[in-house]
Amino acid sequence: MTRMWMVRAGEDGFLLDEFQNKSIVAIGWDKIKNASDFKSKEEIKQVFSEKYPEKKKHQNIIGAGQFSRFVLEFKKGDRVLSYNKDKREYLVGEIQSDYEYNPALSQYHHIRRVKWLGVVNRDKLSTTTRNTLGAISTIFEIKDQSQTEILEVLKGNGPVNDDVENVSEEETLKQDMVSRAHELIKDKLLALDWDEMQRLVAGVLRAMGYKTVISKPGPDRGKDIEASPDGLMLLDPKIIVEVKHRMGQMGSKEVRNFISVVRDRHVGVYVSTGGFSKDAKTEAERANVQISVVDADRLVELLVEYYDNFDAETKLLVPLAKIYWPT
Repeated sequence: MTRMWMVRAGEDGFLLDEFQNKSIVAIGWDKIKNASDFKSKEEIKQVFSEKYPEKKKHQNIIGAGQFSRFVLEFKKGDRVLSYNKDKREYLVGEIQSDYEYNPALSQYHHIRRVKWLGVVNRDKLSTTTRNTLGAISTIFEIKDQSQTEILEVLKGNGPVNDDVENVSEEETLKQDMVSRAHELIKDKLLALDWDEMQRLVAGVLRAMGYKTVISKPGPDRGKDIEASPDGLMLLDPKIIVEVKHRMGQMGSKEVRNFISVVRDRHVGVYVSTGGFSKDAKTEAERANVQISVVDADRLVELLVEYYDNFDAETKLLVPLAKIYWPT
């Protein structure tokens, strides 16, 4: 099947009229001059690092990847889209030319000539395709199923999926996003050093309403953190916290040792980013004192749940941004 590409018309689509009126698509990165002689993505990556030294390495890698697609991968006959967010419409066209460098034709100098075939209203597309088209990259490829649907709607045929299926797809996408976010947060959490992990756990407890005291470096006799409703550690519940930030699960022996530290009228929280064996969890459940075992996944859940209550110091350990989702 012929490939289909999204080419965004600059920030907020400000070049869309130029795209439509001049029958082109174009990209920026105008410090790079005529790219007709470029033969490989590696060559383009090198040019990006030379022309844009002020940008971070990953920004140049992403930019070079998109630029190389426009110059090296686009072919005559490929389909191309560009989005009009005000009208909620996608311009659909067919690429008519090889790559050109033409500063006189467009505000963006790297161009492909296009024959525009028509427009497709975003609201007529299925949720799956709308989600595919929602990627923020300047240039990306649109896969076969969504490409087929776009071309069918362009011909006047209806959307593939009905409302019930769309709702199901939205929920699946939401669950997928939440799962990915969880794993990304866990990656950040596991990259902390031991001292930072200790401070993060104390920060979670403060966000839950407790006062905390972190043990000084050296032998802590099983008490990395103490927490209580008051700053003097006098009021119940007084919480004793052990933090193990290492690879590998904690076993029943380690949990028994921790239980021996937790006295009557105290409760214990054992944090192990490496997790706990089945026997260790059983040991905690049958203990004669209250013990909560917290692995990395549970710690991520607590971090997300109480993040709004974190103090500035704790937020710096794992900076997060809130994303709103339609309900």
